[in-house]
Amino acid sequence: MRLTLTISVFTVLLQSCNLVGVQTQEAQFSSNPTISAIQPGQIDEASGVVDSRSMPGNLWVEEDSGNPNDLVLLGHDGKIKGRVPVPNAQNRDWEDMAMGPGPQSGVNYIYLGDIGDNNAQYPTCTIYRLPEPKSLTDAVTQVDRITFRYPDGPRDAEALLLDPKTSDLWIVTKREENVHLYRLPYPQSTTDVITAQAYGAIPLVSGITGGDISPDGSEILLRTYLGVLYWKRQGNELLADVLQKRSYRTLPYRIEPQGEAVCFDRLGSGYFTLSERNNAAAVSLYYYPRK
Repeated sequence: MRLTLTISVFTVLLQSCNLVGVQTQEAQFSSNPTISAIQPGQIDEASGVVDSRSMPGNLWVEEDSGNPNDLVLLGHDGKIKGRVPVPNAQNRDWEDMAMGPGPQSGVNYIYLGDIGDNNAQYPTCTIYRLPEPKSLTDAVTQVDRITFRYPDGPRDAEALLLDPKTSDLWIVTKREENVHLYRLPYPQSTTDVITAQAYGAIPLVSGITGGDISPDGSEILLRTYLGVLYWKRQGNELLADVLQKRSYRTLPYRIEPQGEAVCFDRLGSGYFTLSERNNAAAVSLYYYPRK
């Protein structure tokens, strides 16, 4: 969502400090991304993105509060292919999405994180889970609601991670000087309100606006307005151990108007970034292939 000037300036200054001195390894992704322009007015408030498994060559995009409860199908070329309504869902503030396993074996699920809370005022948040549509004419009929609360009071968050190794969901908060990490272990209840498990802060990280885990579970991305942060996971390490005990490194990134969305492609061969339009004339889809 749009931020006040004061918060935006604070975040920029803080992130500028945090990103200094952590680039300890050579980047593994190209610094010359593929850039696909998006027509203004088509997707102006993108807050989350995942690479489609059922329709390769396309991305699913969500937009945040004030927008319809729709999944937008965006081609890798920046062209809008269509929209799929998500029934029985409320877009209070959709801020990130994830793709991966769920309750039925062999099915790819989309997870929509209604986790934004700028004023830390809502007692619960919701994650909507649905099987990925196989086409634009494949109506969504099954939508599960995973409702949770934080153990230490309401938080604003914009990053939702799905661990493909365990099907656990992880939420990374945004506004703390050192962001906090919370876990919803699998299987997540769709009937009761879950209390998320608190795992404490991620050192030297703030202002997180999105995230993703590679399809094989071995790489983790978190993004800010100013960069993309990367962690390498060993084996079946708990996600919290990777994020809290290891230093990250920064990946190639072109500054965007208000960058909030990031995801690996479906093969783990690169990553996409996408921004809200904010006050810019237009936005573009960026793809950074692996070297």
